[in-house]
Amino acid sequence: MSTTLSGSQPRVIAVALNPALDHTIEVDHLRAGEVNRALRMQVDVGGKGINVASCLADFGVASVVTGQIGSDNAAQFEALFSAKGIINQCFYLDGLTRINTKLVDRASGETTDINMPGPALGADAIQALFEQLLARIGELVSSGSWVVLSGSLPPLWPADTYARLISHVHGLGARVLLDASGAALAAGVGAAPDIIKPNRSELSELLGRTLGDSASVVAAARELLARPNAPGTVIVSMGGDGALFVNRQQALLAHPIPATLISTVGAGDAMVAGIIAAQTAGLGLTECARLATAFSAGKLARLGPHLPAPDTVRALAQSVQISSFS
Repeated sequence: MSTTLSGSQPRVIAVALNPALDHTIEVDHLRAGEVNRALRMQVDVGGKGINVASCLADFGVASVVTGQIGSDNAAQFEALFSAKGIINQCFYLDGLTRINTKLVDRASGETTDINMPGPALGADAIQALFEQLLARIGELVSSGSWVVLSGSLPPLWPADTYARLISHVHGLGARVLLDASGAALAAGVGAAPDIIKPNRSELSELLGRTLGDSASVVAAARELLARPNAPGTVIVSMGGDGALFVNRQQALLAHPIPATLISTVGAGDAMVAGIIAAQTAGLGLTECARLATAFSAGKLARLGPHLPAPDTVRALAQSVQISSFS
């Protein structure tokens, strides 16, 4: 069941159109085509929007999740929402929420993802759910709210779904962070989202060319910023090369922090949560870069969408080195 809102409205609304249960299995030296014996396993509530809300909750930022989950395995989602104080405003569909498998090779630190596509609805059902979602967002947001649109679209959902949601949210006086890929990113980026956060390969796909060094990524970000209906800020995660934070005034490189690597799954979502936490705190681009990088580094040492204590994250943020591009 969804949780009723009470008191002041949350400042952050995470839209989870295609959540998942993440079934993570750890092995030592993954060998394809052979029998592998697991060291341990863990099942976490996941999907990008829910990961963002979970990390925000760990840092003490209130959020609400809306979107869709399957009734048959909703209990695990409800348990996470209850444990972390996340307000549940999801719509319940018949059947199961999709289950993804993550194979973590402890020896190499690499993770192999096997992601299911999500529920397939008919066109009429998709349109009906989308209209319900528009109404729900209208009930949740207020002026100054941040809406996070992140993750893949379920099968058969129109590529312009996020673009239409961005226009709707802006019409309500709220702001949007878009974290998507492929056709959903290509359509959404032209709807003037306030922030986009692709990774380097997603940005390369969007622009149709390889982006190698940081300078080429900065140039690509500035190219997007110069387009009509452009995003306000482009943030590009680059794995071990750090992350670039680019707006019309600045271009900053946040260098990665040395961290214990348990799993890279959800590190990008943790960065999104850090970006939003910085926005709700009114931080400038430099401090946003530090906090977002700290969120991501804190997540690397954990399985599942969880952060260390807020004081630990703040200490990590102070250790982040920032370089500026002219």
